[in-house]
Amino acid sequence: MDPMITYLVIGVVAFILLIVFFNFFPVMLWIAALSSGVRIGIITLVAMRLRRVVPGRIVNPMIKAHKAGLGININQLESHYLAGGNVDRVVNALIAAQRANIPLEFARAAAIDLAGRDVLNAVQMSVNPKVIETPVVSAVAKDGIEVKVKARVTVRANIDRLVGGAGEETIIARVGEGIVSTNGGAASHKDVLENPDLISQTVLSKGLDSGTAFEILSIDIADVSVGKNIGAFLQTEQAEADKQIAQAKAEERRAMAVALEQEMKARVVEMRARVVESESQVPLAMSDALREGKLGVMDYMNMKNIEADTQMRSSIGKPADDGKKNN
Repeated sequence: MDPMITYLVIGVVAFILLIVFFNFFPVMLWIAALSSGVRIGIITLVAMRLRRVVPGRIVNPMIKAHKAGLGININQLESHYLAGGNVDRVVNALIAAQRANIPLEFARAAAIDLAGRDVLNAVQMSVNPKVIETPVVSAVAKDGIEVKVKARVTVRANIDRLVGGAGEETIIARVGEGIVSTNGGAASHKDVLENPDLISQTVLSKGLDSGTAFEILSIDIADVSVGKNIGAFLQTEQAEADKQIAQAKAEERRAMAVALEQEMKARVVEMRARVVESESQVPLAMSDALREGKLGVMDYMNMKNIEADTQMRSSIGKPADDGKKNN
C-alpha cells in the first residue's frame, strides 16, 4: 500500500477518535469550569454522560451560581435535572431573588419549578407587580338598572404560596364575584356611578387573595357604564306571562261554556224528541178513549174548537212581517 494512503487513513481514524473523545470527554467544558473556579473532575463529567445527563445543562448553570455566590453543589443541580426540572431557569431565579433581597432557597425554587410554575417569572413579578385586567362584569342594582364594570387588579407573586396556590383565573373570578355582590347590594345604580371606589374597598376587604399564589396590592375600577333596565324588562316579561296565563284561563272558561251550551242543546233536542213522541201517542190515546167510551164526541169537538181558537188568537198576537209593513 502506498505510504501516503496509509498516513491519510491513519489521520482520518485519529481525527474520528479525537472527535469521539472530545464528545464523550467534555474537556473544553471541564476547562471552562476550572477557569471559573468550579471544582469538578473530568470523571464526574463522564459519569454524567453515562447517566444520560447533558453536562452543559449542569456545568453552565453551576458556573453562574458560583459567580453569584450561591451555595449550590453539583449534585443538587443534577438531581433537579434528572427530576425533569429546568436547572438554568431555577439558577436564574435564585440569582434574581438574591439581587432583589428576596429569601429563596434552592429547594423551594426547585419545588416551584417542578410544580409547573415559572419560578423566574414569579421572582420578577415579586419585584415588578403585574396588572390583571378583568373582563366586563355585569351586575344589577336594586333599582333594576344594569351596571357594567371593568377592573384592573395589581398583584404581586407570593413565593411561599406558589406551590398549591390558585392562579390568575381564581383572582379574576373572585374579583368578579365581589363586583357583583357590591353592585347588587347598592340601592341605586347612581350610587355605584358616584362612588366607584366603593367597589374597590368592598372587594379588598374580603381578602380575595387567600389561598392563591398572589398578593393583591390594589383594585382599580377602569370603567363603569350603565346597561339595560333589567327591572323594567323583567316586569314586562312578567306582565306578558300573566297576560298569557289569563288568556289561557279565559279560553278554558270559553271552552267549558261552549261544551255546556252543546250539552244543553243536546238535552233540548232530546226533550223535543220526547215531546214529539208523546204527541204522536195522543191520537192513539184519544181513539182508545172514544172506543172505550171514556171520551164523548161532543167533548172531542169542544177540544178541537178550543185548539182552533187558540191558534187564531196566537196568529193575531204575532207582529206583522217587514215586507207586509212596507207594502
